[in-house]
Amino acid sequence: MLPAGLDRGARRIALWGLTTVSTLVLLFSYRTSTSSVLPAAAGTPSTGTTGTSAAPSTTSSSGSTTSTSTAKSSTSTYTGTVTGTAADTRWGPVQVKVTLASGKITAVDVVQEPDSNGRDREINADAVPQLVQETLQAQSARIDMVSGATYTSDGYVQSLQSALDQAGVA
Repeated sequence: MLPAGLDRGARRIALWGLTTVSTLVLLFSYRTSTSSVLPAAAGTPSTGTTGTSAAPSTTSSSGSTTSTSTAKSSTSTYTGTVTGTAADTRWGPVQVKVTLASGKITAVDVVQEPDSNGRDREINADAVPQLVQETLQAQSARIDMVSGATYTSDGYVQSLQSALDQAGVA
């Protein structure tokens, strides 16, 4: 049997260790935003939008609509290329250039992406083509994030939405 003082000391060390581990877990799980642009909530227009917004359309519907869906802009006839603003992410800026024909997204080029190390390049080699494919299918910035590339995905969506706003496409 251990002396009482030694038992109390072992408890204190164990408590100190658990407290330290808990503090470190909380510290490293805290997310800070390095972006000065806040993403717009689904169904609300973003600031600085010209043309149509992503808000639900209730006044100019043609045919039947669902009550809670957000309408894709089909009224824009923009044709050309628009470069979105660069979105700063934790690992570096992400910027996209969108090509549109009569308001439809025909191509997306990633102008900037995090590439400061081999791991960044590896992640983005997989993530960027998936994001582009999602964009072409969705015809909007409302796309799924790529698992393992959350920061790149978030920056991509922010820059994409900026480009679409400039073109007047929701």
